[in-house]
This record gives sequence, structure tokens and C-alpha cells, in this order.
Amino acid sequence: MRASSTRPIHTYSIVARDPETGEMGIAVQSHAFSVGAAVPWAEAGVGAVATQSLTRIDYGPEGLALMRHGMSARQALGALLKNDENRDVRQVAMVDAHGGVAAHTGTKCIAAAGHLTGEGFSAQANLMRDDSVWPAMLDAYEGAEGELADRMIVALEAAQATGGDIRGQQSAALLIVSGERSTRYWEGRLFDLRVEDSPRPIVELRRLVRLQRAYRYADRADELMAVRNFEDAMGALSKAAALAPDVVELRFWAAASLFSAGKEDEALTIFREVFAKEPVWAELAPRLAPLGLLPDDPLALARIAAQREGDMPGSTA
Repeated sequence: MRASSTRPIHTYSIVARDPETGEMGIAVQSHAFSVGAAVPWAEAGVGAVATQSLTRIDYGPEGLALMRHGMSARQALGALLKNDENRDVRQVAMVDAHGGVAAHTGTKCIAAAGHLTGEGFSAQANLMRDDSVWPAMLDAYEGAEGELADRMIVALEAAQATGGDIRGQQSAALLIVSGERSTRYWEGRLFDLRVEDSPRPIVELRRLVRLQRAYRYADRADELMAVRNFEDAMGALSKAAALAPDVVELRFWAAASLFSAGKEDEALTIFREVFAKEPVWAELAPRLAPLGLLPDDPLALARIAAQREGDMPGSTA
């Protein structure tokens, strides 16, 4: 292993693979700024790594490289530990694309420190209030339902409820990748979310997961609009709006898509609601026409602009 700087990140985390979807990931919280910049590493179809305590970041990219070339999580972690003279201050966990798990808690990690592994996952923590944290994470993850992201956040919530980091909270991160390998690495990242500094980072992380799902539904609606599947597109838009009712921008882009697809009545109703809440979107709308995102037609754009309060027919404003 190459020599590199270390970063003291004392934390609790979980690495896991969903046996049904093949998705793999890491969820982590720490009283350290920007924990997501160092602890979580994952590659679609390859594996996931959490490297923490007196963190040697090399375990992340080098562990993934070894798993990419055929090593199991156990083999990869063993090879890296063998070449690390300071392995006693490291805490590392890995999961591979087959669900194999390996974890290490060095004897010099600051107490309370330890890990527990289960089928396809590992929960680990150091510098905790007491040694109940990682068992609570294991129990919570095994008892949780829903998608991988939800179950991993439940594990973080259980850790915090049990006492968590003795210093308190500051940052959190969630990184989840697909079980399918891809030459385009960015296509395999399903969640890549960070809360850099917050008094309630896990709460904020859960909110970000909800928002990302809303934007995914909005993207799906655009795809369905493009093939004129309006019924399913409206269903996707409804789901996006339910997940993020306060995000006016999602409603605006939905209206733009509907208008371009010929669903003017539905679109104008949404434009009216959007402009009433945030009038600035009425100013943005005509700028989309030269790009083909709205019809480049003065009459069509006038119909949209008329939905702004004060521009409605009969208005005395």
C-alpha cells in the first residue's frame, strides 16, 4: 500500500449489499466535517468499502481495485491489512458483489469500538459512547424494511438513538451503487449524498433521499412524455410532487413538458399554480423556447405568460 496522509474520522457506518437488487453501499455519520469525502467508497458491480478511525483513504480505492480484479472482500481486506504497519488504528469494512463481507477493528481504535457482520452487511463504530451502538445497528438493519437506502438510514438512526459518537453529530453520507458493472461509472451511482455540517445530519440525509427520489420520478416523467405516454408520465409527476410538495421547480418543469407535448390545458393549470407561488418562473419560461424546451411561438408563450397573476384576462392589476 502506498504511503499517504491519514485523516482521523471516528464514526459509525454500515456497508451492505441488497441480495434482491444487487445494490451495494455505505451509510455513515460522524462528528467530523465532511465525512462523505473520506469514509465511503463504492463501485457498481464491484463492491463497497468504509474506511474510518485513523482513516487511511487508500483502503477505499485500492480495496475496490482488488475486488474489481477478482478478489473477494475478505481477500482484498486481508491483502491491504498485511501491508499496513498501522493496521491497529484502522477500522475498515468491505462487501463484494457476491455479498461477501469482511471487517477489521484495530486493537488501538479509540473505545468504544467494534463491529458485527451479518448476511451481506457489516456495522462498525469507534469512539462511541458505549459498546451498544454497533449491535443496535445490526438489529435495526436486519429488522428494517424498504429499499437499501431506507434500511441503512434506519441503522444510522438506531446508532444515534443508542448514544452514537460520544462527541455528538456533524456530518453524514450515503453512497449506493448498482449491482451491474458499467464502463460509465456515473451511471452506476444510485445515491451519492452528503451532509457536510449539520446539527441533525441523519435527519437531513433522509430528507435528501426523499428529494432524490422525487427528481428521479420527474426524470422518468420526461422520458415518458418523450414517447407520448402521458398517463404514466402524469403518474410519475404525481409521485414526484407527493415526495417534494414544496419544490416548485419540479412543478414548473412538469408544466413545460406537458405544454410541449400538446397537453396545454393541464400545463396552463400547473403554470398558474407555479407562477402564483414563485413569479420568477414566468420570467424564465420564454427563455426555454430557443432551446426547444417550449414552443418558439409568440402566441403559445403569451398563453403561458397570461397565467401569471396580474396578467390574467380581466385583471385590474
